[in-house]
Amino acid sequence: GDARLRAIASRHQVTLNHKPISPGTIFSRTGGLQLKDRSDQRKAYRMQELTRWRDHLGVELTLEPRFFPTNDQLAHCTVVAARQSGEDPSELVHALMRACWVEDQDIADPSVVRAALTTAGLDVDKLITLAKSEASRNEVDANTEEAISRGVFGVPAYLIGDQLFWGQDRLNFVERALAL
Repeated sequence: GDARLRAIASRHQVTLNHKPISPGTIFSRTGGLQLKDRSDQRKAYRMQELTRWRDHLGVELTLEPRFFPTNDQLAHCTVVAARQSGEDPSELVHALMRACWVEDQDIADPSVVRAALTTAGLDVDKLITLAKSEASRNEVDANTEEAISRGVFGVPAYLIGDQLFWGQDRLNFVERALAL
């Protein structure tokens, strides 16, 4: 959904405000289940939906990435570090999403994160150093708390004002909300 979200933002001339969160915390605090803990029926349906959307949109997608879920803390903190440095993290987010969902790479691996930073044209060493700071981890935690307080229960989630849209399959409604 990242490429579609970016296209929608461009069409409506809005800036995306990427706020990395901890999905595990969101799930545990809002009644959701980690993928490994879901029933076989839910896992099977998830595969059907991923296949449907991949085929419908004609996008590249690894249906069962080897490294998902993974420890996403470094990746998330790197996005935060980019924001803290006044950089637009959109290209970084895109590179990280592509690494996981298309290239089947582990975004917990610092070399994968470094490659994503390079692809995004950002200062690799500076942002890796900032990403490892307590301030970056604290911001991810604060983003998570804010998301929960605003009703977020899963990812991806998109917020426009007080409206929550959950899942890439709701991007058509995101676009409608932006058109109002």
